[in-house]
Amino acid sequence: MKSWRRTLEAFCLPFGAILFGLILFGIFCAAVGQNPLAVYGSIWKAGFGNWRTFQNTLIRAAPLMLTSLCTALPARLGLVIIGNEGALIIGGLAAVSIGLVLAGSAPPLIVQVGMAIMGMIAGGLWIASAGALRHYRGVNETISSLLLNYIAIALLNHLVGGPMRDPNSLNKPSTYPLPEADMLSNIPGTRVHWGLLLGVIACVIAYFLIQRTTFGFAARTAGGNIRAARIAGLSVGKLTVIVCFLGGACAGLAGMVEVAAVQGAANESLNVGYGYGGILVAFAARHNPLAAIVMSLLVGGILASGGVLQRSFGLPDATVLVFEGLIFLVVLYSDSLYGKFPFFKEKPVMSPPPPAPSAPTPTATT
Repeated sequence: MKSWRRTLEAFCLPFGAILFGLILFGIFCAAVGQNPLAVYGSIWKAGFGNWRTFQNTLIRAAPLMLTSLCTALPARLGLVIIGNEGALIIGGLAAVSIGLVLAGSAPPLIVQVGMAIMGMIAGGLWIASAGALRHYRGVNETISSLLLNYIAIALLNHLVGGPMRDPNSLNKPSTYPLPEADMLSNIPGTRVHWGLLLGVIACVIAYFLIQRTTFGFAARTAGGNIRAARIAGLSVGKLTVIVCFLGGACAGLAGMVEVAAVQGAANESLNVGYGYGGILVAFAARHNPLAAIVMSLLVGGILASGGVLQRSFGLPDATVLVFEGLIFLVVLYSDSLYGKFPFFKEKPVMSPPPPAPSAPTPTATT
């Protein structure tokens, strides 16, 4: 069981990294002639100031929760997967394809379930291929998953600009739109779609899968010591492919949510950075699916403030990407600080000294 010192360390280091990232971003804002405190205030108001703006944060947090699992789950095996963006795009393309096929011939619920399943299968296979290349051919999973992002983007541009293009989409090439009845609706009384609930459920299931099941124990064992896992008889190759598939399936589901709840079609808006934001969420959450829910809200609030910074301060909309990048770098650096601070180290338990040997009892002589 973890001691309270290790638990406190797991909370303080990411929090301190984010705080230091805020300081660096403040220096950046001051360098371009803006008041850092005013910029921070605008970010807070745009992301968390009231219920109306907080809904914008929740809308952006939904895909971030799902894409973060694409990195967090394989990380339990010691893999660094960053193909989240590609899995999201492929999942969105697969979802809209099956949605257009089923539209008009099946009830809306069946269409939505079919879109979710196809998105998860496509995204899962996309990332599982990187895991298979890593285990069976020794190809670095970080490089292969990164390159898969570019392949997915090229495939998206080709399909929406060619075979799947709607002729009526002139200024912004898109696929044929999904019928309104087959779209994911909003949670009653809000502007937030049901994809948020899907993200929360996926994070909760992922946590219990990794922390409370024998499968999760096997994955953690393989990630901790692959040689010991093989000696114990675990199929490391099968574990690698399955865990990568599950991570990719979550990112593919995020693509389905984007086309079925936000865009209504597949277009270049699928490639807006939710996959890369999910990488930041996963590392800031220390690959803990439950902590990823909270971190997704934080990053979602930052993304929701891009337009406000542009209108109020004349900063480019990409300023929020600078903010994300600074936090990401600091969080990555903070990962090397675990176990370095004496306060967080477990105190050795001093066992009592063994009792001194008793003197032999003299025997009586007659």
